Amino acid sequence: MNFASDNTGPAHPRVMEAVVAANDGSAMPYGKDPWADRAVQAVRDVFNAPEAAVYLVPTGTAANAALLATLTPVWGTIFCHEDAHIAVDECNAPEFYTGGAKLTPVAGAHGKMTPGSLATAIARAVPGDVHSAQRGPISVTNVTEAGTVYSLDELAALTTGHGLPAHLDGARFANACAALDCSAADMAQGFDAISFGGTKNGCLGVEAAVILDPARAWEFELRRKRAGHLFSKHRYLSAQMAAYLKDDLWLTMARAANAACARLAAGLRAHPDVVFRHDPQANMIFAAWPRALHQALKSAGAEYYVMDGDWQTGPADEILTCRLVCDWSKSEAEVDRFLAIIRAG
Repeated sequence: MNFASDNTGPAHPRVMEAVVAANDGSAMPYGKDPWADRAVQAVRDVFNAPEAAVYLVPTGTAANAALLATLTPVWGTIFCHEDAHIAVDECNAPEFYTGGAKLTPVAGAHGKMTPGSLATAIARAVPGDVHSAQRGPISVTNVTEAGTVYSLDELAALTTGHGLPAHLDGARFANACAALDCSAADMAQGFDAISFGGTKNGCLGVEAAVILDPARAWEFELRRKRAGHLFSKHRYLSAQMAAYLKDDLWLTMARAANAACARLAAGLRAHPDVVFRHDPQANMIFAAWPRALHQALKSAGAEYYVMDGDWQTGPADEILTCRLVCDWSKSEAEVDRFLAIIRAG
């Protein structure tokens, strides 16, 4: 019963088989392998962007930081939600790779910026004022760090009207598409650069950095190399991404993860002591219940993160918030076992 993260889940067998197949014999390095051509074309096809520049990197942090560095001058600022992954979970990687650009946090309930809160933050960065950080890109995360999902209309409201480039942190891009029942091209509308995640959704470790304007491609290539994220044995990244996109495997896995989360959420809602912090809309739940229930679950071997206290020590009735995340491999039996324990507790 591991609901700690979608990073804890296994790679899909089809992804593993593709990597093993790519391991046969020799192949040219640094993205000159035949799998790279297939992967790039597959990403372009899924985004309906035949001219897009597509580069593969091993981590979401690398994709986010290198893309933002490509979009942001060193004297600029990046507008993002105050709880965005780039703001609280990447050890200042965007600031490091941009060469010193700052992040401007934008408030918003349930992990979402609003057009008003974003406009207010942008207005505070005065163009042409030598004393002010200059306006840089807007970075939006979908699925959000609260497990909520921006609708297509909400995304459009954030990315239009400001005259600024826009970046989409899509570590859970597939889960957002599955939740919205939309295409990748639909969700990419209005964005200049997209971090298209694979690692959390059944890959070993690969993310696609997608740049809609090919004029920015060379700078990104240089930044990727300078940052140490140009894989020499690149075929193992390429093979993963090609398998991930073949026959919509990426969406199949995301739908499975979202369905497991919906089953888990429905069971938790039936318990009188469970309170949801946000409405779970994809594959992630933030909920709270008494320490005694956490102790029963943990004693039975459940793995997940308790966010705001020590589950082992303290009053049995103290309410503690936790995060539960489902990956593509979560079975109904695993979900039901978790729910049975919390019901019995």
